[in-house]
Amino acid sequence: MLRIMCFLLAILASGITSADVSAVYGFDSRSEEQRYQNLIAELRCPKCQNQNIADSNSPISKDMRNAVYQMMQEGASNDEIVESLVGRFGEFVKYKPDLDSRTFVLWATPAIAVLGGLLVVAGVVVRSRRAGTAAPALSADEQARIEKMLAEKNRNGKA
Repeated sequence: MLRIMCFLLAILASGITSADVSAVYGFDSRSEEQRYQNLIAELRCPKCQNQNIADSNSPISKDMRNAVYQMMQEGASNDEIVESLVGRFGEFVKYKPDLDSRTFVLWATPAIAVLGGLLVVAGVVVRSRRAGTAAPALSADEQARIEKMLAEKNRNGKA
């Protein structure tokens, strides 16, 4: 009986230590809740690097979620909310940064990489075609040896 009590106490204690009470927000409509979910899915956690604030449990993400909720309750638009968080945490919090002079290289890198790869492939193809166009001619001695081998093969093959 004592073992059962200890076991139940251990289970209960482990549940208490691992429980994390997440903030529950009240929304007036389902569309407002969906808007909130979309916003927190689009914003990146500054601490977690490649995780949105919806999935992150870091304190900064919790603060950002609270800020999004508060601004929504105050009637701010999506753009105003995002710009407020960008002003506070920097352009990094946006998964899709705007195209401007600072982010041009970020947006152009895939095109530059593909173009560079195509140029390398074209260079290799052109170089291999130039090198392989003319087959070296056989000398008279080599030609005689080949004819001798073929004649010998034909004799052995017919017999």
